[in-house]
Amino acid sequence: MGFLSSKGAAADRVEAIAAGMQCARHRGPDEAGTWNDDDIVFGFNRLSIIDIETSHQPLRWGPPESPDRYALVFNGEIYNYLELREQLTAEFGAKFATHGDGESIVVGFHHWGEKVVEKLRGMFAFLIWDTQDRTVFGARDPFGIKPLFTATTPDGVGFSSEAKGLRELTGTAAVDPTALQHYLVLQYVPEPESMDKAIRRVESGTCFVARPGEPVVYRRYFTPVFAPQPTPTVSDQDRLYHEIAEVLTDSVAAHMRADVTVGSFLSGGIDSTAIAALAKRYNPDLITFTTGFDRDGYSEIDVAAESAAAIGVRHVVKKVTAQEFMDTLPLIVWYLDDPVADPALVPLYFVAQEARKHVKVVLSGEGADELFGGYNIYREPLSLDRITRLPSGLRKGLASLGRALPEGFRGKDMLRRGGLDLTDRYYGNARIFREEQLAGLLKTYRSDVSFHDATDPAYAKSEGWDPISRMQHVDLFTWLRGDILVKADKMTMANSLELRVPFLDTRVFDVARKVATAEKITKETSKYALRRALKDIVPAHVLNRRKLGFPVPIRHYLAEEAYDWARDIILSAQAEEYIDTAAALALLEAHKAGQADHSRRIWAILVFLIWHGIFVTGAITPAVPEPVYPVKL
Repeated sequence: MGFLSSKGAAADRVEAIAAGMQCARHRGPDEAGTWNDDDIVFGFNRLSIIDIETSHQPLRWGPPESPDRYALVFNGEIYNYLELREQLTAEFGAKFATHGDGESIVVGFHHWGEKVVEKLRGMFAFLIWDTQDRTVFGARDPFGIKPLFTATTPDGVGFSSEAKGLRELTGTAAVDPTALQHYLVLQYVPEPESMDKAIRRVESGTCFVARPGEPVVYRRYFTPVFAPQPTPTVSDQDRLYHEIAEVLTDSVAAHMRADVTVGSFLSGGIDSTAIAALAKRYNPDLITFTTGFDRDGYSEIDVAAESAAAIGVRHVVKKVTAQEFMDTLPLIVWYLDDPVADPALVPLYFVAQEARKHVKVVLSGEGADELFGGYNIYREPLSLDRITRLPSGLRKGLASLGRALPEGFRGKDMLRRGGLDLTDRYYGNARIFREEQLAGLLKTYRSDVSFHDATDPAYAKSEGWDPISRMQHVDLFTWLRGDILVKADKMTMANSLELRVPFLDTRVFDVARKVATAEKITKETSKYALRRALKDIVPAHVLNRRKLGFPVPIRHYLAEEAYDWARDIILSAQAEEYIDTAAALALLEAHKAGQADHSRRIWAILVFLIWHGIFVTGAITPAVPEPVYPVKL
């Protein structure tokens, strides 16, 4: 966390930074430190992973002529830090005072300047204060694995890994109506927005420079570009599959670097299974973790257990009950900072809690779907091909016919979606409310606010690409960093557990970006090339298993054991300024009566109302546990 004063009065904000750090104690319970001069305050909560004994933060470093020139705060891991240290020593004779990865950032910045971000292999959000130039240089990793929030105040600008820490500078949260409308459509608030109008996010793949009293200047240093090669010949296919397996193996090896125990999450899917199988090569005593529910059709525990046995690892299971689901949601929303209406947050929180009893770091399979074409929706361009090839006038006529057909009529949605351009029909994996459905629910509804606000910039950068690559590109800028990586970071760090994602490595992306479209999606399967590449790595029973997502039984819960709980939240909420109570209750009643499955919409409303009760009105006060881990892992 940091605050750059515009008035040379940084000392006045030391107490606020200390209070903000306390809000984020779960992110680093091992030790805490602060440092300030007249212009800046730095604070840091450390989760000690590499060089536990000496790499304390805020980290001071400088060349021999000015040994304390720089101060660094850094959240994340740099997996190529050993290679960077060697390169800096060989090229510049650089001297290091620690054995950690953070020092490689600040030494690299001294010698390479802003280009250091292009040399870092890892996940990171960092701030460097140059005491001579009186500037802050900061950056966030290419894919947005680690969060970084910012807030401008009358006396300066603050940065933090946790939005709630910044509220010690900005005061009580105030709802941004545009962000709320985007959230109810997309399931998350898209970057750089935040639900709190006083707080924004530094975007993924972005660095910046800040000087006292001046606006922050941002620069995008990484833009993922898909450039699929032509469909390969048989010999080229084998070469491609080998290259995928080789680069993923290398990434897992790099992600295993730690001075503490590393485990792995394991579901029933191919992505986490591949990561766990490769991790076992570097840690023969690897422990894997999975979660599920005591309800038929809503658990991958059995498949994961079979995979664990085939890989030969110790396996730990956590089952989540409906009561745990309800009781823990307010605490989960507090950890989230911004509402994310993904029910998979809840089981992820519990499996992270269980994993933290055994390890301090886990690997996981996030990012494989976006890079290699894993989502079932990516097959839509194939299924709509005959419609999308028609003249635009005929397509629009079919779309009108689709809209006119009654709900539930077979082919209605295909006609409706086939008549739309890709930029109008695809805005991510989660589509909670359609824009026209919000008018009766959202009291601040504006017809000029649209999902296009979030997706158009990404579509503009992918003009001329094939439809599947464009969908992947949109997901990297929306769904991945707005939902997938938020829940991954927030739910693991809530339990002082570091999560690492080997698929989201720039070297892996350099291979994935070139995979031919026909090698990503076929009529039979998704992630075709990745599956072929992993045939000698993952067990046969998961190799061609269809992607399911993480099954969570909210459809049943909200109609049965969680109905009264949900109704109470809606009735007791003090958010009538935004959400029409009668409309929200009507959705719940219709769902309970079995008239329609409104579970995802109800869930989105509930998560927002709880967020509002915690951060706006203060009516909800979750019991936040003190992170205490007496066993050194």
